[in-house]
Amino acid sequence: MARLMAWGGMAFVVLVVGGAFLFTQIRQPADRLAECLAGSVAGGDIGGPFTLVDETGRTVTDQDVINGPTLVYFGFTFCPDVCPLDNERNAIAMDILDEQGAPVDALFISIDPERDTPELLAEFTDVFHERMVGLTGTQEQVDEAIQAYRVYARKVEGDDPDYYLMDHSTFTYLVTPEEGFVTFFRRDLSPDQMAEQVACVAESV
Repeated sequence: MARLMAWGGMAFVVLVVGGAFLFTQIRQPADRLAECLAGSVAGGDIGGPFTLVDETGRTVTDQDVINGPTLVYFGFTFCPDVCPLDNERNAIAMDILDEQGAPVDALFISIDPERDTPELLAEFTDVFHERMVGLTGTQEQVDEAIQAYRVYARKVEGDDPDYYLMDHSTFTYLVTPEEGFVTFFRRDLSPDQMAEQVACVAESV
């Protein structure tokens, strides 16, 4: 009886220790990401598969264009101020990460497929960074991507139907192939702050 109790005690210890180890391994990636993002991993039901058209006119999926840590921004090329400023900040963060040996990519997804052709997107993204890729598509394809990322986008009609604006949310999303959507960055975050968080995530996934 004593031997059975001893074996039972050992089995319990092994089970507890093994379970704790397994729990640690399961939780470890999320915990690491939480540390990178000041304890706030924003994952959930944001993001997901999409099918769009790239700057060359080629139909691509999220798996084709998200091959590593990627900054994703939704905007439009006719945007007078917000989109250029946000993408400039993202591009500076990319340059900082390049210098640190932790390069990331960037996607600019148009919310205005009526005007944003692949050619226009190529011109727009080339101004900011050579690895920033513009994506457009049919209205249905764009709407699916907008809905997947919970983006707010609304056409603001003006006097001239050809010169309208788009009202939209301005978050930059961080996505990785392994984790999917990781978090989002607000406009008030500096390039250095963004780069620091992205580098930490890149090392942790």
